[in-house]
Amino acid sequence: MSVVLQRTGQKMPLVGFGLWKVTKASCADTVYNAIKAGYRLLDGAGDYGNEKEAGEGVKRAIAEGLVKREDLFITSKLWNTFHAKEHVKPIAQMQLGLWGIEYFDLFLVHFPIALQYVDPAERYPPEWQDAAKKVVTLQGTPIQETWQSMEELVDVGIAKNIGISNFQGSLIADMLRYARIKPQVLQIELHPYLTQEALVKYAKEVGLAITAYSSFGPASWIELSMDQGAPSLLDHDVVSAAATKHNKTTAQVLLRWATQRDIAVVPKSNNPSRLAQNLDCLSFDLSAEEMKEISALNFNLRLNNPADIDPRMAIFA
Repeated sequence: MSVVLQRTGQKMPLVGFGLWKVTKASCADTVYNAIKAGYRLLDGAGDYGNEKEAGEGVKRAIAEGLVKREDLFITSKLWNTFHAKEHVKPIAQMQLGLWGIEYFDLFLVHFPIALQYVDPAERYPPEWQDAAKKVVTLQGTPIQETWQSMEELVDVGIAKNIGISNFQGSLIADMLRYARIKPQVLQIELHPYLTQEALVKYAKEVGLAITAYSSFGPASWIELSMDQGAPSLLDHDVVSAAATKHNKTTAQVLLRWATQRDIAVVPKSNNPSRLAQNLDCLSFDLSAEEMKEISALNFNLRLNNPADIDPRMAIFA
C-alpha cells in the first residue's frame, strides 16, 4: 500500500524503515536486511550521520538483485545549518554522494530553523550546537529563500519530490503563497499521545501527504533520557486490548492506527522478527471504536521540541 504524491504521481510506501539512531557500525547490514525483508521506503537525514553506510546497504541489495534503484523510495533531509541559498544544492549533492545514488525520491527541510553554517569539512553532521556543544547560533535565513533553493533541486533532478518536516499550519499556509513547486510531504511527530488532528486535517486539505515519526511515542526516546517519564504506549491497556483482539503486536496496532488514515510510518528496528512484524501492519483493520479509543490517549506530549535545547527555537509555541 502507498500514498500517491500529488505533483509527480509517485507512490510513497505507507510503511518505511527509519534510519534515525541506527548506528554506523550496523547501518549497512540493517538497511540491507530491511530491503530483504520487503521495505522499499528508507527514511534518512543528514543529521543521522549514517548516510554513507545506508548507501552501502542499498548498493549491496541492488548488486544482489534484490531490488532495482527505481524500486526504492529514498528520503533524506536538509539540516538547519544549510538553509542559505548558496548551501542547499551543494549539501544535497554531497548527501547524494554519501548515499551513492543519482537522486532522492524525497528531500525534506528537516526543521523550520536556520542555524549558522558549518563547513562539512569541519564537522558533519553539524548537529544543533557549536563544536563545544554549548551554543546554538541562529541565522537569519527566511524559509522562502530556503524553499526556492529546494525547488532548484527538483529542476536539476537531485530530488524528485520536496517537502517539509516539523512545520506547523501557519508556516505551511505562508509557504503555499509563494511556492512554485508545492511541498508534497509533511513529516511530523505523531503518535496516540500527540495526535495533531487539526494539523493532519489541514495538511490533507492542501494536498500534503503525511509521514509520522516516533510512532511508538516515548519508546523512541528512552535511550536519550528524553521520554519525559511518559508511560509506554507499547504496554498501554488500550493498545494491548486491540493487539490481543487482532492477534497482533502492540507495535503493529500503533502503526495501523496511523496507516489506516493514509499516514505513512517509518519505524526502526534492529531485530529481524520485529522488522518483519512492523512491515506486516497493513494486514488487519482496527474498528472505528478502537481507533477512537487509541486517539483518546492524546495529551499533547511532544517529545521532539527544539525549544528544549534553546527557547529561541520554540517553533511549536
